[in-house]
Amino acid sequence: PGPLNIDAERYLELVKPLPKSASVFVRSRVIGIHPRGRGNGFVEYESNVTDADGDVYVKMVNGSFRRGVRELGDIEPFQGAGATYSQKIAVPEREPDASVVQWIPGNQAHIYRLSGDYNPLHIDPGAARFGGFHEPILHGLCTFGHCANLLLGILADGDPARFRKIKVRFSAPVFLNQEIDVRAWHDGDGRAVFEAKVEDRVVVSNAYFEYSA
Repeated sequence: PGPLNIDAERYLELVKPLPKSASVFVRSRVIGIHPRGRGNGFVEYESNVTDADGDVYVKMVNGSFRRGVRELGDIEPFQGAGATYSQKIAVPEREPDASVVQWIPGNQAHIYRLSGDYNPLHIDPGAARFGGFHEPILHGLCTFGHCANLLLGILADGDPARFRKIKVRFSAPVFLNQEIDVRAWHDGDGRAVFEAKVEDRVVVSNAYFEYSA
């Protein structure tokens, strides 16, 4: 395996409902590149799903860690440039207003590969060890999907039409055959800040979820 690209942060916003039948376009661009620790970089891409006139249906941002060009940690120090969606979001120091637990089965990463994400980090023990993990880790987007679905269920009666935005940071890996505990705190009408934990580890942080109240 070569140098790793690791999913670090995600943002998803439903600007307006997608039509049931239409031609849509995905327009993507790099919006920022910033240093993150010694020998690593953080790159953010913005992708908009639009109609033919450029009106946006969905906005997506992917922030990823680049942990090397030829080998891990070989990126030279550099000055960052561009915009960022990354932000610090603290959760209250009290019990959550809502919480829900989901079991992550042992075959979850195998099934998620069917989406087209074939990064060996998620299925090959050798690639996982090369990246500093003792075993393969769950795809960040799979964790993202679990969080969004669980929050939609406990905050918006499971109604996808009420979804507006979600922002997360993947702060620690999720392994298979574990329970993920999503904990949410109300932060105004139609908004909650949240975190996800596996045992005593926070695996999703600096996160919020917005929905139609």
